Amino acid sequence: MELQITAKNIELTPTVRQLIENKLGKLGRHLPDILEYKVEIAREKTRAANQHFVVQLTIDSHGTLLRGAERGEDLPTAIDKVAAVINRQIERYKGKLYEKGKGSSLARDELKEEAPPMGKVVKVKRLAVKPMSAAEAIDQMELLGHALFLFFNAESEELNLLYRRHDGNYGLIEPEMG
Repeated sequence: MELQITAKNIELTPTVRQLIENKLGKLGRHLPDILEYKVEIAREKTRAANQHFVVQLTIDSHGTLLRGAERGEDLPTAIDKVAAVINRQIERYKGKLYEKGKGSSLARDELKEEAPPMGKVVKVKRLAVKPMSAAEAIDQMELLGHALFLFFNAESEELNLLYRRHDGNYGLIEPEMG
C-alpha cells in the first residue's frame, strides 16, 4: 500500500501524518486490497469557521477508484468526515461485489438488508462517432440539448466525453488506461 499526502497552506507534521495513517488503516480492514491512498489536505480562508480545513481522499483498489472530499473546523474533524464518506463508499462497493455473486451466501444475505436497491442497464444505445474538435463537439452537444456528449477527438485520436458544468462552462474527460 502506497500513501501519498499533499499539503497546501498547512504544515505536514508527523502528528498529522500519524492521524491520517491511523484513519486510513481502519479503512484498510474493510477493503484489504487497496493499492494506493492519495490524501490532499488544505487550509483555506473561508467565512465559515467550520469549513477552514479540506481533506480529499482517493483510494485505488485494483483500478476501482473511490473518492471523497470533506470540510471541517479542524483537521481531525475533516479527516473523520472524509473517512466516514469513504467507508460508506467501500460498503456500497462491497455490496455490489456480493450482489454479483463474488461473496459467500451468508455475507450476501447480510448485505442485502443494508444495501440500497441497485439499478440495472435498461437500454443500450449505439452511437456512431466521427472525428471532431472539442469546439465542434460543444456545438453538437448544444444542438442536441444534451448535458453529455461522447466524441472521437481528432487532435488526440481518442474517445472523449464532454459535459456541461454547473457554472455554465464545459468539462472534457480524456480517459487513461489504468
